[in-house]
Amino acid sequence: MSASAEIKKTVMVALGVCLVCSVLVSVAAVGLSEIQEFNKKQDKLKNILIAGGLYEEGISIEDVYNENIKAIYVDMETGEIIEEKFDAEILSKDTYNVKDVAADPNYGMPIPSEIDIAQVRRMPKYMLVYEVMSGEDVDKIILPVYGYGLWSTMYGFIALGNDLQTVKGITFYEHGETPGLGGEIDNPNWQGIWEGKKALDENLNVVLEVIKGQVDQTSSKANSQIDGLSGSTITTRGLDAMVEFWLGENGYGPFLNKFRKDGENV
Repeated sequence: MSASAEIKKTVMVALGVCLVCSVLVSVAAVGLSEIQEFNKKQDKLKNILIAGGLYEEGISIEDVYNENIKAIYVDMETGEIIEEKFDAEILSKDTYNVKDVAADPNYGMPIPSEIDIAQVRRMPKYMLVYEVMSGEDVDKIILPVYGYGLWSTMYGFIALGNDLQTVKGITFYEHGETPGLGGEIDNPNWQGIWEGKKALDENLNVVLEVIKGQVDQTSSKANSQIDGLSGSTITTRGLDAMVEFWLGENGYGPFLNKFRKDGENV
């Protein structure tokens, strides 16, 4: 066999292998897409339950979610709860993704740089917020939050009691912070110190702080301060800015004020 024939044969075999591999990869991607979407939804529901203090190993995540959680749309400019059903697929309660909605030209909006202390640039016009129900009453409110740390945008949920002042839980489901440093936001022990802290005062002004170093337990501010992450000053600053932005007047402030007033008028 000539050299050119050998080369041609080698090229044909290589092309054949590439074709087979590409077909296998495509089939696997299509076959796994439904599983990936299911796992993504389960992880989101799990983190909502963690923030709301409802998650335990071995539970049926969807059953506990459906029995205890009510998802509502909030107009982030007015604080109004939107009762109507949105036709846009991107706003579907089953697939709602904060990142995608914020980036959408129709359903996201820019945040002016002078108030963008969390460094996130955009936010949804309509945020999906979660109420933890106790019978007909709202026991807790779970708020999606996000803010920039050292390397990444940190996405999570923070839960407030029905007094709208007390933190009931926090969790993060997506970030790219350094493992062992900023990545300690995933540590259940650190997340646990948030529970019971005072987030807002009687007038719903933000008082919660994530500070550098450890909280001085003798300080009058101890009940509204969170230990910073050791060796992660920038991530700590990002967390503090995230809390200040989302719980403040440019974030959920209008909603929280309206929620309190509507509760008083019931």
